[in-house]
Amino acid sequence: MSVTYVTAAFKSNKQDEAYIFMKNEYMLIDYAPGEKDDKILNGPARIGDVFSSLKDTVFADKGIDCAFASEDEGVSYIFSGNICAKWLCAPDFPNQKILEGLKPIGEMFPYLRGTVFEHGVDAAFDSSVPFEAYLFKDSQYARINYSNIGHLMTITSIRQNWHCLRDTMFENGFDAAFALHIPNQAYLFKGDSYGRIKFTPGSATDEELMWSGRIEDSWKGLGSILPRKN
Repeated sequence: MSVTYVTAAFKSNKQDEAYIFMKNEYMLIDYAPGEKDDKILNGPARIGDVFSSLKDTVFADKGIDCAFASEDEGVSYIFSGNICAKWLCAPDFPNQKILEGLKPIGEMFPYLRGTVFEHGVDAAFDSSVPFEAYLFKDSQYARINYSNIGHLMTITSIRQNWHCLRDTMFENGFDAAFALHIPNQAYLFKGDSYGRIKFTPGSATDEELMWSGRIEDSWKGLGSILPRKN
């Protein structure tokens, strides 16, 4: 039986909380940045059992394999294969619902048509610049503006635009990511490992891989339930 680590994540509207997905399972955690005492607040549980708005959809069946938090409070974008949706879901928004979608990525984000991202996104996280996000697919990276006048800003290789990830396990891609509530920082996940980066929007050089290591060594809560056999 294959095992699953983190496949998607996005920060909550509550300080130091994040949604973590392992295919068709979910958790809400207090990620305790810089510490080793992260706490599981809810889960693990099946996505379809917790989120009625996602029941009987591809997200509950096959799982969520990418996500990023939106500038709009409580809203995130979630992906499964080439399908995505704009989703209202946060601890302070009990009436969670799909706001837009389910639809192909190329329909939700027309400026990604003809790119590798049209067929799926491995990982993503929101920028500290309003309505901007970073997308990752294999060794490729894109920076997008997803506002009502959204557009593709940059598309190139991770190695070219993320100097701090050169010659690391993340150079050719990773499985999931989420932006911290601390501006210009994000966690990256790949298999049983993770990294914490500092970045400057629009800069290809002013960035830093602050830490990397095994999840089980630095995440008390998350490490206690990974990997998942789902």
